[in-house]
Formats: sequence, C-alpha cells, structure tokens
Amino acid sequence: MQSPKKNKNRVDIYGERLSTRAPTLSPRLQTVLHYIDENRNAVLDLTALEIAAAVNTSDATVVRAVQALGFAGLLDLKKTLKQWFEPVINSEEKMHATVKELTPDINFSIDYVLESHKHACTVLGETHNRNALSQAVALLQDARQAAIFGLNASGILADYTARLFNRIGLSAYALNRTSIGLAEQLLALQRGDVLLMMVQESPHSEGMTTLREAKRLGIPVIVLTSALESNFAREADVLINVPRGAENDRMPLHGTVLVCLEMLVLSVATSASQRTIKSMKRMHELKRGLKLGGKKS
Repeated sequence: MQSPKKNKNRVDIYGERLSTRAPTLSPRLQTVLHYIDENRNAVLDLTALEIAAAVNTSDATVVRAVQALGFAGLLDLKKTLKQWFEPVINSEEKMHATVKELTPDINFSIDYVLESHKHACTVLGETHNRNALSQAVALLQDARQAAIFGLNASGILADYTARLFNRIGLSAYALNRTSIGLAEQLLALQRGDVLLMMVQESPHSEGMTTLREAKRLGIPVIVLTSALESNFAREADVLINVPRGAENDRMPLHGTVLVCLEMLVLSVATSASQRTIKSMKRMHELKRGLKLGGKKS
C-alpha cells in the first residue's frame, strides 16, 4: 500500500527507535516491528488483533513490541506515525491559496472555474473513462441497491445521487456520516449491492472502513477520483478519473463530480428504461395523491 508523502523536516522517531532498539529484542518482537515499519500507512487503521493476524502472533505480543520501542501503546505509536506523514492541506488553506493566487478581477475567477471544468469534462470523455463508465453502469444495472459514499461536500452529492437513483427505480442510500453515524449506515450494506465512492488521496478511516466492509461482503466498488495512485484507486473494481479542477494547493471544484454522477444516473435510466418509466410514473401518482390529500373526496 502506498503511504502518504513523508515530511522531510520531521525526525523519524519510529525509524530511529527501531534501528537502535530492535536488535536487542526477540525475533518475534522484531517481526512485529518490521511489519509496522513496512506498512506504516495501513497500520494507522489496524487494531492490535489485526496486526497480530498479519504476522501470526498475539495482540499482547504486538503491544509488547510497541512498548519495547518506548511507546505507551498502539495509540501512542499511531500518533507518532501520523506526525511523520505530511499533513493534508485543509479546505481553509486551499481556499486561501486560491484566492491569494487569483487577481481581484472577476474574469480570472470565471476563467479558472470554466477552464478547470472544460479540462475535466475532456478527461471524462476520453476512451478509458467511457469504458469505465460502461462497466460501472453494467454493475449498477444488476445491483440490489446502490450505496453512495462521500464526505463533506461529496456527502451532499451522495444524498442527491441516491435520490436520483431512487427516482429511476434503483434503490439507493448514502454513506456520508462519520463515527457511529457511519457505522449505523454501513449496516445497510448487503451482498448484491454496489458501492460508489467519491474519494481522493487521503486514506481516511471512514473511507477505508467502508472499503473493507464492501470487500468483506464481496460488493463491487466503483471509485470516482483524481488520485489514481491512491489506496482507493488500487482497490477499485471500476476506476473513473474525475479531475476536480484543483492544481497543487488550489481549491477543489465539485462540479465535474456531479457531471459524472449524472452521466451514471442517466445511463442507468436509459439502460433499464421500463423500470425507469414505471418508477417515475409511480412517483408522479404519489405526488398527485399528496396534492389531493387535503381535499375531501
């Protein structure tokens, strides 16, 4: 698994302790520590039991190995490893960088958005993306339900897309919460579903947990991303390249993600036209009933 970029300005505390203390430890403890060193990014989302299973030992041995390097426990180790990775630039910083770079002339802002979307739409129309979209539609056609994963701005798109799929007769639901809220949503995942994920490079725990649950259930995964070398991209059954307009540290744009989602919805609708027409007809019947609901018969 590919790790996030390392911050060269920070001391590698784990690496230094490993090189100086590991030679004095037992082979079993060394095995655990070297596994952690070689899988730093993955370890951030693993429990002691999961690490133990990977190296065929016990969770108690994992904890002893970590403590042998001077860490209080696995949580303390994870905090140290996270500091070794370059921090992800947040939305506020990206907005600041974008506004600072563009001039006060409104035309520069208009051109930035238009040119970014033109480029992104060109990429969406390329042969490899058309093929990927066709594969995604084939999966969604036969799905029991469509699960739409997205956080923050993408979480809003997840809700919108789920509503569109439900309108055309494909049962769908959003996976767009965090912590216990996401855990509750994930209970809805079942074999026969298809998972559609809007993600970028950061291997956040919400996305990785959702991905692992989908893999456990044998659920196909469609990934919409511009981070083609990310953990999510490598685990995708179908990968669609969706540029978000952001270059370097600029503010990302979500318009093209919406374009891609609407491509998928319309393609599924036309490929199962009878189901779509039946569902839309029923929805309008229900809508008329709501309008007449307050009137006496």
